[in-house]
Amino acid sequence: MLSEKILPFMQTLADKSAAVIEPYFAHPELEVETKADATPVTKADRAAERVMRDHIAKHYPGHGIIGEEYGDESTDAEFVWVLDPIDGTKSFAAGCPLFGTLIALLHHGQPIAGVINQPVLKQFCFGDNEQTSLNGKPVRMRYCPKLQDATILTTDIASIHRHQDGAAFETLLDSTGMFRTWGDCYGYLLLACGWADIMLDPIMNKHDYLALLPVIRGAGGIITTWQGKDPLGGQSIVAASKYIHGRCIEILNER
Repeated sequence: MLSEKILPFMQTLADKSAAVIEPYFAHPELEVETKADATPVTKADRAAERVMRDHIAKHYPGHGIIGEEYGDESTDAEFVWVLDPIDGTKSFAAGCPLFGTLIALLHHGQPIAGVINQPVLKQFCFGDNEQTSLNGKPVRMRYCPKLQDATILTTDIASIHRHQDGAAFETLLDSTGMFRTWGDCYGYLLLACGWADIMLDPIMNKHDYLALLPVIRGAGGIITTWQGKDPLGGQSIVAASKYIHGRCIEILNER
């Protein structure tokens, strides 16, 4: 597939999923189910993934798909799409806009393009490892050379204490300037656009993070596992500006 086709096709996928998601947002009668893995799901999650899968199958029937709600298809294909229709379902179900749709395209297993789309706020963030844009305008992570000036974000503090070294995280927290739980994929959008400096999650699935890699890298940031390793195949994420990422990893793993 030619590279110039990636962006408009991903925009179409985002638009189609947004059209499904928006009517459900803050709807008083939205029902939330609990899946076998104890995570929440709604009709919006399933319908949004279905519309994207159908569009991919129509235009690129030879491509594979990895999806949170409907599983994997042809994952050994040259090109594979990775879909998380609503990353942050808990926020979405509570009428909080800190969620988004994640779309990644892999080529021979490597993420070559990623999207974080916030359908309610109309924010379409696209990255291709080289550059990142928000609604068509280039964005970059901001210059932040000192931890004490950094804004750090995460999704769930309790999850950090369950899955990583909570005491080390608290040390990092004490070293930074401001902390907020502007989490799930929206935190990474804030990073890429220069509105925050560190975003981390102690445990993630591949549909949670593969779209984030081209976005953060394209914005000039560094994204690794909690231990500073290649995030591909990992289960955690630490993303930060290149000036402070290394120090974050040191503190998180000092003990």
